[in-house]
Amino acid sequence: MAWNYKYVVPENKKVRVIVHTDCKNEADDQFALAHHLMTPKFDVKGIVAGHFWKNPQTYGMEGTAKASYDEIIKVLNLMGLEGKYPVLMGAATGMKDEETPVDSEGARFIIEEAMRDDERPLYIACQGAVTDVASALLIQPEIADRMTVIWIGGGDYPKGGFEFNLVMDIHAANVIFSSRVPLWQIPISLYKVMAVSLAELQLKVFPCGKIGEYLFRQMVDFNQAAAKYEAAWPHGEIWGLGDQGTIAVLMEEQEKVSYDLIPAPRVAEDMTYIHGQEYREIRVYQYLDARLTLEDFFAKLAINFS
Repeated sequence: MAWNYKYVVPENKKVRVIVHTDCKNEADDQFALAHHLMTPKFDVKGIVAGHFWKNPQTYGMEGTAKASYDEIIKVLNLMGLEGKYPVLMGAATGMKDEETPVDSEGARFIIEEAMRDDERPLYIACQGAVTDVASALLIQPEIADRMTVIWIGGGDYPKGGFEFNLVMDIHAANVIFSSRVPLWQIPISLYKVMAVSLAELQLKVFPCGKIGEYLFRQMVDFNQAAAKYEAAWPHGEIWGLGDQGTIAVLMEEQEKVSYDLIPAPRVAEDMTYIHGQEYREIRVYQYLDARLTLEDFFAKLAINFS
């Protein structure tokens, strides 16, 4: 698709990106997927459909990755991007231990792109469980030196604790923490700064073509359906577009980026962090520019679909 921008991104400023998304788990992944695709700085090489098998909803524990796959196809079609990007099935479930990879199309695609002869950096934008990335690292460990993993997931430091993307596959998280792959982690309290109201989305997203209407309506529908569980989340009139964090860290001006470099921990069964592992250092982000990221998304949607 030819986007409607009156500017171009210099070729030497572009980066390769593989988007990894559990796109049907709830209602924010679709926004992040659309944002990645509309961002000319990103050369999106493919999209991997991730599982959410411990929250199977109506799809069954073995059917969540397929639900994500179908949702990715739907978003592409609504954006007029049918057949423009490879879409790969990820693992149906998490890993059974830290030594046994779950082979999948998604894991093999990550390996293939990482091993490609291309001078541009490769980023894996992980918006759910990291099963496929961990499996790719176990299948072909040398890819650790040929890509960077960005992960929306994990509890807050230093203690850790429950976090949805982590609970989907603690084994996979430990594989990545103990590997040498560069890791940029965006933990739970930080990704929640990407907050929006439904009124804001009605004003800024709903009018933007078929994709805008769908993004808004599927969030409203999910918000209504989730209310029956009478849990503290969702809150009724606001939502978090937390997966936009993968876009934020790749778009921010370098001097604004705020992160700590810490030795990677292990993760215990209760999802608390076990420090002192003598693993390599990872980035743990402390700041995301929510205004920049969300306004960029709203502007791109309006420019291309109004």
